[in-house]
Amino acid sequence: MNLDVLDKTLVQDAPAVRARGAAPASAGNEVLGRIGALETRLARNAREIDAAQHVRYKVFVEEMGASIPPEAERLRRDIDAYDSVCDHLLVLDTTLDGSPEDQIVGTYRLLRQDIAMKAGGFYSASEFDVAPLLARHPSKRFMELGRSCVLPAYRTKRTVELLWQGNWAYSLKHGVDAMFGCASFPGIVPEEHALALSFLHHSVPAKGDWAVKARADRYRSMDLMPAEAIAPKQALMALPPLIKGYLRLGAMVGEGAVVDADFRTTDVLIVLPITNISGRYLNYYGADATRFAL
Repeated sequence: MNLDVLDKTLVQDAPAVRARGAAPASAGNEVLGRIGALETRLARNAREIDAAQHVRYKVFVEEMGASIPPEAERLRRDIDAYDSVCDHLLVLDTTLDGSPEDQIVGTYRLLRQDIAMKAGGFYSASEFDVAPLLARHPSKRFMELGRSCVLPAYRTKRTVELLWQGNWAYSLKHGVDAMFGCASFPGIVPEEHALALSFLHHSVPAKGDWAVKARADRYRSMDLMPAEAIAPKQALMALPPLIKGYLRLGAMVGEGAVVDADFRTTDVLIVLPITNISGRYLNYYGADATRFAL
């Protein structure tokens, strides 16, 4: 399964460049999973975060054409102000020569609710009105997933499985009740993805206590085709692989899309309560996150 479009989360500003070289929020030495030569774990030091930011630069800027601040461009790093407070999940190819920083082939950025509140909130709040969602679940612990990317040669099922193994193990360790985050379609014209966006709107909307909308000032309709005109198989084929992966796990999608001109993407908000995760996936990854653990 190839990851031709990956998720990311907004927040670009000039002060963000200062986050380069910051230490990870809760780094440890634990390897969370391994398949063959690939392993997943959290970044252990500032050098590894810097290398992950360079991987993000290769994918988001060089491959996808994102616009970033001049100083970040000079450094050839995708950097924002939240890098210093997030944990950075890595996938490494241990057969590559060099230090661990040279072996990083994929990354995911994780932000727990307690940390986000101390840091000024979740960064997806710049696109989606997540405050009511959080307010309706005061006893639940949320985690935001963002800035996920994998180098082209490693966009395989194994890499995706390891990223989710890492997410699942991390969620269990920190008692996370629900995950959410932006996921992206390429381009800034939502109508080009009318089939896929309409399928998400009609088929997997986040409702009731889990409802969440794009911010009013950025809202773009996903209801671009009537439900009866949608061919589900064709719609699924039109979804980016990462979003299909979320749906298999039991994710829902918020109302409304957002155009991100800087990253040249059309974003939707994924909402995944842990209780929604399909039993077969819990069994596959292990209820105690041991499926790929050492």
